[in-house]
This record gives sequence, C-alpha cells and structure tokens, in this order.
Amino acid sequence: MATVYIVNNGGHDYSDANRFGRIQFLSAGPVSKFAVSKMYREFAMKLRESTDTDYILLTGLTTMACIACSCFAFLHGRINLLIFKNGKYVERKLVLGELLSKEEPEA
Repeated sequence: MATVYIVNNGGHDYSDANRFGRIQFLSAGPVSKFAVSKMYREFAMKLRESTDTDYILLTGLTTMACIACSCFAFLHGRINLLIFKNGKYVERKLVLGELLSKEEPEA
C-alpha cells in the first residue's frame, strides 16, 4: 500500500486521502518558514523510507512543500502529488527528466 506524506498537519480533514494510501505527517503545527535546514533534516529522515508509488499531499507553507517535493524528486526522479479540488483529492504525477536534461543542448 502506498503512503501519503502530508506536508503539515494543520488540523484539516485529510480523510479523503486515505483512498490513496496510509497517511503519514511530515510535520505538525506552526513551523517557521525560515527554518529550511530543520525542515530538510526532518523531511529527509521520513521520506528516505518512501517509494516511487507514494504521494506528497500539498498543504502548509510553500517553503515546506518545496522541500518535501525536492526530497521526493531527488529520491525517485518523479513527483506524485495529491491536490485538493472540489471537496476531494486528485492525483497529479510528473516524471522528471522527460523534458529536462543536465546536458548542454546541441547547437
């Protein structure tokens, strides 16, 4: 079963996300948006157990979402997102590297 990593437990109703897998929170409550090193350490410890079929549920500070997605993308070369729309979560998946390359384009 997949795991749904929720960026921050802000007290919302996340029950619809159970359709996609087991819920695990990356953080809870108020977090300073400037504490990026702390976020990275905490998220990296939890996301190192993730698989490429798991999800990131976007909620909380933009800084937190950026760090969580960066960790997941680094580990798996893809991002599987759950985004709230019209009362339920919808999934969006991106496989990275399909349009981007580190190599210089040919002239």
